[in-house]
Amino acid sequence: MDKSQNISELENEKPGKLIWKYAVPAIVGTIVIALYNIIDSIYIGHGENLGDHAIGGLGVLLPIMNLISGIGMLVGAGASTRTSIFLGQKDMKSANIVLGNSILLATALTFLLIIGMYAYMDPILIGIGATPQTFPFAKEFLLYYLPGNIFLTVNYALNSIMRASGYPKKAMYMMLIGVVANIILAPIFLFVLKWGMKGAAIATNISMAIGLGVVLKHFFNSSSIVYFHWKSLKPNYKIIWSIINVGFAPFFMLLAASVVVLFINNRLNVYGGSTAIEAYTIANRLIMIFIMVIVGLTQGMQPIIGYNFGAENMNRVKDTLTYSLKTGFFIGCLGFLFGFLFPELVVKPFNPSPKLAKEASLALQIMTITLPLSGIQMVISNFFQCIGKAVIAFILSMSRQFLLLVPSLFILPNYLNLNGVWYSIPLSDTISTILAIIIFFWQVRKIKNLI
Repeated sequence: MDKSQNISELENEKPGKLIWKYAVPAIVGTIVIALYNIIDSIYIGHGENLGDHAIGGLGVLLPIMNLISGIGMLVGAGASTRTSIFLGQKDMKSANIVLGNSILLATALTFLLIIGMYAYMDPILIGIGATPQTFPFAKEFLLYYLPGNIFLTVNYALNSIMRASGYPKKAMYMMLIGVVANIILAPIFLFVLKWGMKGAAIATNISMAIGLGVVLKHFFNSSSIVYFHWKSLKPNYKIIWSIINVGFAPFFMLLAASVVVLFINNRLNVYGGSTAIEAYTIANRLIMIFIMVIVGLTQGMQPIIGYNFGAENMNRVKDTLTYSLKTGFFIGCLGFLFGFLFPELVVKPFNPSPKLAKEASLALQIMTITLPLSGIQMVISNFFQCIGKAVIAFILSMSRQFLLLVPSLFILPNYLNLNGVWYSIPLSDTISTILAIIIFFWQVRKIKNLI
């Protein structure tokens, strides 16, 4: 498909059909990030001299992994939004500058994070909830895992730009290459070389490097709609700020999630010990699949809404949003049914002990109750991001991930003990969805010409 055809379909293709063309690759792209962690967890659960505490050690690292993924999402969401708007305005030069500055920004932010992690690794691990049982596993994995995350964040950012510039299927295939590599390499390093947590981390890094390599090949081709040239690496602070401004909301969503995991691990440790933390690790891995599907849906609607918002075609903005809301709700319903009806089946691949399997199954059933509402809330939040209303998107993200959940974690357990920790999650999802709907209709009344 040539450049004019890609642009034409953003302007003219039926929204229902087009959103799936963009959403499916975006969904695959976001699930890929979750799959790196899930694959590691499953293999580690079966590894020699590893088991439950090793899974717990990997779970303790979730705030750090969220923070790293958040950098990729910050740059990717901001860059893809700016790219879509520039393409809608026929400003190809600025779109190319976004590409180069995205590489620069993702690399710089990730490098600074890695340096900080190495400098304060032990206190950070203790601070995020590592217990004497899980600390050695968490530290071994993190030591070898950190360097490869530059590959992850740059890859995520560039993949988002690739989707926004009209290559959703190609972006999907390129993200899958890294996962396939991890599926192949992880068992070799774990079961053949017997390198333990170190082996799982190294396998993941190699896989992420392979994924980035194939993405870079696309952007070095000048026939691509957006392509790389060395001049685009020159910092353009106006564009860098616009990327950060738009991408801050999804970044904060993951940053807040990282902080919340600290509180969750703390409450779980108080009321259920290491077993409860390990149960949360398993349950959260599965829930993240459905959350990432919804995130992928919102990223799939982004180029359509972003382009048509830039082109002032508001009917297509409305149609795309309506379809996304229905689809987000449906995906959440599937997650609820799957987690509530078949929890034991979902938990089994992680090879947990009977005690851990029972607790993880209960956690999964409770935590998936409000997934349908999460689908609605996340679509509304990301809609405001797509049209450049970063403050509203920020407020909605903050409400779900932090403002409502943290107080619940300290109130409900006083009455329900460990179950109070589990029920805090669906309670905050419910209230934040109601808030999102209220803000949405308030904004619609203020800007009737927008929708």
